[in-house]
Amino acid sequence: HQKNEKEVKYINIGCDKLIEENEKKFNAKNAGLVAIDPKTGQILTMVGSRDYFNFEAEGNFNIALARRQPGSAFKPFVYTALFQKGYAPETVVFAVFTEFNSSCLPDGSPSPESPADICYHPQNYDEKFRGPVSLREALAQSLNIPAVKVLYLAGVRDSLKVAERAGISTLTDPERYGLTLVLGGGEVRLLELTGGYGAFANDGLFSPATAILRVEDARGKVLEEYQDKKTQVIAPGIARIISSILSDNAARAPLLGPTSPLYFPDRPVAAKTGTTNDSRDAWVIGYTPNVVAGVWAGNNDNSPMEKKVAGLIAAPMWHAFMEEVLKDLPVEAF
Repeated sequence: HQKNEKEVKYINIGCDKLIEENEKKFNAKNAGLVAIDPKTGQILTMVGSRDYFNFEAEGNFNIALARRQPGSAFKPFVYTALFQKGYAPETVVFAVFTEFNSSCLPDGSPSPESPADICYHPQNYDEKFRGPVSLREALAQSLNIPAVKVLYLAGVRDSLKVAERAGISTLTDPERYGLTLVLGGGEVRLLELTGGYGAFANDGLFSPATAILRVEDARGKVLEEYQDKKTQVIAPGIARIISSILSDNAARAPLLGPTSPLYFPDRPVAAKTGTTNDSRDAWVIGYTPNVVAGVWAGNNDNSPMEKKVAGLIAAPMWHAFMEEVLKDLPVEAF
């Protein structure tokens, strides 16, 4: 969009090599990336596929606008809804075996009059039970059992309101999701999810994503022009809590280690991974106060990856992009 092409910076971060590695290791043939300026909503980057001209891999498809399940990348919106009700990051919940369907027995088996598949007792990613954990630890380490309890306390409809205010438009059927919502039971778009995280990056202020700055006619008359349309969708204090948790490297270290691809030693960077249970989608959404970037990895035809993997298969690409972009951006604290 810049008149002087010399002002436009093109970045080669070796994405194709990273996708090739994902294809060999995980049968993840495609990826998409979106980056947005959270202060304006202006789209900086939108790559919808590995290679538009690769028809065999369905490359001529914009995954950034497709509806995909976000896995745990949706959790921050549910935690936001709970913090709005007065809960604190230090609030303790129990990461123990829990049967959430009252029609089933506490051990997770159906009662004699209930169908066998009605019970719902999700597991943590490593199938371990940690006992009492704080909400900070639960979100930073992406623990599933506490997350479902958070949704139970926050409420499905109130959680959906948070997401809707942050620009996520696809979650329109509350009766369908139930408690699976917090684990990514509803489909979202990479573009909208990335934009929604922009509200956390900008103290709760949300700017709708826009790709067009100005439209002129042949004489140079401006027909349309970008206008800032910020709205306060999350209280600043609560947005700061989410950013504090998602950038807390010590809190997430038990899950990812102290030097994971989500960690930047020279500045605070918030990030969240997400993976669907059937290994069809892997996500990383992360941000600083001046840029938010989201990466999706998987297959455009919705075929599963070969093995269950963490969202970290998308993390090297996300990290490479952020590392290059942050070189030109000042260090800003949340």
